[in-house]
Amino acid sequence: MSYEEPGRGSLGDGDALREAERRIWLAAPHELADVAEETIRKLCGTDAAEIYLTDYRMAYLQPVASGEAPIALAGSPSGRALATGEPVLEPPTTVSPGTRRLLHLPLTVLGNRLGVLRITLPDLPSAEQRAELLDVAATLSRALEIADRATDRYRQARRRERLTLAAEMQWELLPGRVGSAPEYEFAGQLEPAYSVAGDNFDWSAGRDTLVISVTNGMGEGTTAALLTQLAVGAMRNARRSGGDLLEQCGLADETIFRHYGGRQHVATLLLCIELATGEVTAVDAGSPVIYRLRGGAVERVPLDRQLPLGMFGDTPYTEERFTVRPGDRLVIVSDGVHAAHLPGASAAYEEFLMRDLSESRLQPPADLVRTLLHRFVDRHQGTQLADDAVVVCLDWKGR
Repeated sequence: MSYEEPGRGSLGDGDALREAERRIWLAAPHELADVAEETIRKLCGTDAAEIYLTDYRMAYLQPVASGEAPIALAGSPSGRALATGEPVLEPPTTVSPGTRRLLHLPLTVLGNRLGVLRITLPDLPSAEQRAELLDVAATLSRALEIADRATDRYRQARRRERLTLAAEMQWELLPGRVGSAPEYEFAGQLEPAYSVAGDNFDWSAGRDTLVISVTNGMGEGTTAALLTQLAVGAMRNARRSGGDLLEQCGLADETIFRHYGGRQHVATLLLCIELATGEVTAVDAGSPVIYRLRGGAVERVPLDRQLPLGMFGDTPYTEERFTVRPGDRLVIVSDGVHAAHLPGASAAYEEFLMRDLSESRLQPPADLVRTLLHRFVDRHQGTQLADDAVVVCLDWKGR
C-alpha cells in the first residue's frame, strides 16, 4: 500500500498500548466488542472504530457492535485487507472532513480470517502507528476467538439469515475453516452455508503429521447431520487414542453399523500427511475426490474406492500411499460438487471444476475454496443445490 506523505509519531507510550491490550484481554466475552471498540477509539483519538466479522458464506463482513451496514468482501478495501492479511488505507477523498483516513486491519488467527477492524484516524498514520495497531488487532483477534466459545454474540453477528438446525450442528462440528504451518496452508468451506446437512470436514495438526477427513453423511437435514456427527466423533476418538487411519475407519464403521444396521452410511476420505517427507497415507471410503495441481496441470489422484463407513461394521479397509511435492496443491471435493449436474446440462460438473481449478491456481486456499463454491452456486442460476457441497484446499510447501 502507498502513502502520500510520511506520518509521524506513535499512539503513545508503551504503557498506553499495554493498557489497551490488557483491557481487551480482561473484557467479559459478551462485552469484548464494545470494550475493544471504545478502547481503540480512545487510543487513536477517534470517534470511529468498528469490528466486522465474516458471515458463514464468506461473502460479507457483518458489524458486531455498531449499526453500520454489512460490507461485501468482493471489491472492498476491507475485503482486500482480509484477503492479503495486510492493512489497507483508503485515500483521503473517501473520508471527510480534512485529512481523516479510514484504515482497515485484518483480524486473523493462524490464517483463520475472522474479520476486519475499521478505524477512522484523524491523521495519516505513521509506520510505527500502523505496526502498533496491527499488534492491537492481533490481540483482539485472539481474544475474539476465545470469547466465541463462551457467548453466542459473535455467531449471531456472523449470520445473514437463520441457520437450519442441521447447519448449526455441522458448523459447530468444524475445528476451524483455515489452518497453516511452515509446511502447508489449508482451508475448507461448506455450502449451502446456511442449510448444509451431511457434508463436513475435519482436521488435526500435529508436530509430525496433518490429518484431514472429508465426510458425507447419507440422507437429509438432521438425519444426515447426526450421522456425520457420529462418524466424526468416532474417528476423533480413535485418533485421539493414538489410532491410525485404519483404526479410525474401523471404529467409525463399527459404531455406525451398530446404530443403523447398515441402513445408513457415511462416505469418507481420510488423509494423514507426514510433514517431514510429504508422504500421504489415504483411505478412500466413498465419494470425496482429490484433484492435484502440479506444474500447471490438473488431475485426479487415483485411489481405490472402498465401501462407505457403516455398511457392514467389519469392512477390512486398506491404506494407499502417494507423495506431495513442494508447490503441489490438493483440492478435495464431495460428490455434491464433482458429480453435480447443472440445470439443463447433460454432463457432470467436473469439467467446470477442472477449468476453475486451473484458472484460480494463483489464489491462496481460503480464496480458492470461496471462489469455487461461489461459482458453483452461481451456475445453478438461482435453483437450489441438489446436494451438500464441501471443498477443501491444501497447499503443500514442505520442509
